[in-house]
Amino acid sequence: MKTNPPLFLSEEQVRQHLQMADLIPAMEEALIDFSAGKVTQPVRSVIKIDPPGGFLGLMPALTPDGLGLKAVTFYPSNADRGIPTHMATIFLVDPETGAPLAVMDGRLITEMRTAAASAAATKLLAARGAKVLTILGSGVQARSHVEALRLVRKFEETRVWSPTKEHAERFAREIGAKAMSAEDAVRGADVIVTATNSKVPILHGAWLKSGCHVNAVGACRPAWRELDDEAMSNVVFVDSREGAMKESGDVILSGTKIYAELGEALVGKVPSRSSETTIFKSLGMAVEDIAAALLVYRSAGADK
Repeated sequence: MKTNPPLFLSEEQVRQHLQMADLIPAMEEALIDFSAGKVTQPVRSVIKIDPPGGFLGLMPALTPDGLGLKAVTFYPSNADRGIPTHMATIFLVDPETGAPLAVMDGRLITEMRTAAASAAATKLLAARGAKVLTILGSGVQARSHVEALRLVRKFEETRVWSPTKEHAERFAREIGAKAMSAEDAVRGADVIVTATNSKVPILHGAWLKSGCHVNAVGACRPAWRELDDEAMSNVVFVDSREGAMKESGDVILSGTKIYAELGEALVGKVPSRSSETTIFKSLGMAVEDIAAALLVYRSAGADK
């Protein structure tokens, strides 16, 4: 039996075939499938590379629609080199035969699916009349989140803070926002995103407006924090309980009780509690990568 050769897709080719408006509902479906027990997905396997202080993560998953693996590297020191801190490759496989279907760059997919998952959380948990968006961070995740969140809420004001003032000001100009201190940016905001490489809290619960929503996407290691204990004392949603209890310093070190997985709330298994202050602690999952990669594969295949 002859099999077709796999597709090989660069980041630019992935960009041509992946749209945020399509990705948000795909992430909702992926999160629902995961929380419903329809996905086989071990917790990410991580190897530390020290020096220079990097990580290699391997993320396989079998979903109702596909089978595959993402290999992702995270090297914070790359920021000083002017190259991406996260790089990735995704390998899609035919679940029926094990034959390779595609090998594609996963950096952009990681960037976009993370923001799309946050958009799914924001769509469910943020106030309908949310007007003020705050982004803590100024890298690729910050940019992607602005694009995604503006699709689910009509913000009238966007605020930005970054550890490097010049980066914050440049980012603010690019997206039509205002750069300011972290506290000033957060106070009164309806939706907040933390997308930094910080290992210590940069968001304090005392700053949060009652009823706001926070998407926390940094601090992906057990000893790292972006949110302080007071912030984490609110209603905490995660993408995966198992993953959060192994990888999230915000969850582990605060001792907070996880309220629910986002997928459980998306199908109404638990109340969304959207009138309260909510936190979505996102670590990213292979099921999200496979769902995004399948969108790219199907679109690219249709063009052949």
